[in-house]
Amino acid sequence: MLLVFLFSPAWGLVASATDSAALANSQSQRLQKLEQQTADAKSSADNAWMLTSSALVLMMTGPGLALFYGGLVRKKNVLSTMLQSFAMMAVISVLWAICGYSIAFGSGSSFAGSWHNLFLQGVGLQSDPDYSTTIPLQSYMIYQLMFAIITPALITGAFAERMKFSAMLLFMVLWSLIVYDPMAHMVWGKGGLLNAALGGRFPTLDFAGGTVVHVTSGVSALVCALYLGRRLGYPKETMPPHSVVLSFVGACMLWVGWFGFNAGSALGSGTLATSAFVATHFGAAAAAIGWCAAEWLRNRKVSALGAISGAVAGLVAITPAAGFVTPMSALVIGLIAGAFCYFMVAAVKARFGYDDSLDAFGVHGAGGTLGAILTGIFASSVINPIFKDPQGNVLPSGLVEGNAHQLLNQLVGVVIAWALAIVGTLVILKIVDMTVGLRVSQEHEVLGLDLSQHGEEGYYWDASI
Repeated sequence: MLLVFLFSPAWGLVASATDSAALANSQSQRLQKLEQQTADAKSSADNAWMLTSSALVLMMTGPGLALFYGGLVRKKNVLSTMLQSFAMMAVISVLWAICGYSIAFGSGSSFAGSWHNLFLQGVGLQSDPDYSTTIPLQSYMIYQLMFAIITPALITGAFAERMKFSAMLLFMVLWSLIVYDPMAHMVWGKGGLLNAALGGRFPTLDFAGGTVVHVTSGVSALVCALYLGRRLGYPKETMPPHSVVLSFVGACMLWVGWFGFNAGSALGSGTLATSAFVATHFGAAAAAIGWCAAEWLRNRKVSALGAISGAVAGLVAITPAAGFVTPMSALVIGLIAGAFCYFMVAAVKARFGYDDSLDAFGVHGAGGTLGAILTGIFASSVINPIFKDPQGNVLPSGLVEGNAHQLLNQLVGVVIAWALAIVGTLVILKIVDMTVGLRVSQEHEVLGLDLSQHGEEGYYWDASI
């Protein structure tokens, strides 16, 4: 009977069903394993790109900005100017680990984060879905640190050759906490007032820092220049750059590093990073041409300093738009930015007579403001479908696509950035002036900050050689 049962059709069906179930289970496990391997590969690729981008953005400060600014000052101030950028790499890094990151990216109010991530508590190797699902939160943190470093370093161009080193350090610490960190939270942080990706009240499109980085630093630079007053002898004495060669090398490093600045802001190595990379390059190239064309029309000459300044202006203007616009729109933005920033530097500054030593406002403040506004005009849902209705349907992004309201949101973001920068900077300058004093003495300014502040020189010329 047992043999009959074993070889009966019913038993065969049972055995067949068992085998099928086992096969299906095996295939399911293999599929799950394959999906996990695919996810791990994507995470590894994204993380590799983010760490590379972090290094590129750090390179923008030192040596990029240090060389660019260092070449533009007089020989007696080259080291002090470069050291200011280097100091930000050290000081802001420590400040970021203690509390800066928590204020900027911790969950909090519409205007600032909480204290939950003080001393980087909770910032580990797991991802935070609110920021990115494929990279560790620590990678995101270190990438955002590089932005926090270069932003205050940009301001040093406005008060170059005349602020005490001690005053600069105190000013930058306070400025980072009072101006930069809250602005970063409003635009990019959880619950931020201007955060377009996480449902902010006024969704402002700022892909890589038009308002957060360039408007705040550029406007603060103008406030610093006006508060400190002009350098001795300005504008009667000519104060040409001591080495345009250094500035040229620095500007080229900035151009290369900016790919990490903008394409890295895609927070992954996918197609959005490609789009931002392409827009960044075209924006810089077109702006260099726009600046040079305006310069030639006025002076019948094209200068090397003008060409590199134009490229930087284009990089500034395309920053908020990089992940939202097509390549052709990037060309238009760059061309407009190059000519506009040249006008701000060559005409507006001369008309009002303020001493923005290295044109931090003319390039970053003006270029960042222009770029933020143009982003609201040219943003395309084809490049980045950031706005969707409750059913998941893609909505228009910018004015050209029919979303006129976005231009208003961009203006709100710009106004908030301007207001925070002006008020915050004035308060901080007053505090620093009343405590350690802001400006070096006339004797020290004539001697140069390299010797008076640091006891060394950038160049030692031996007359006997």
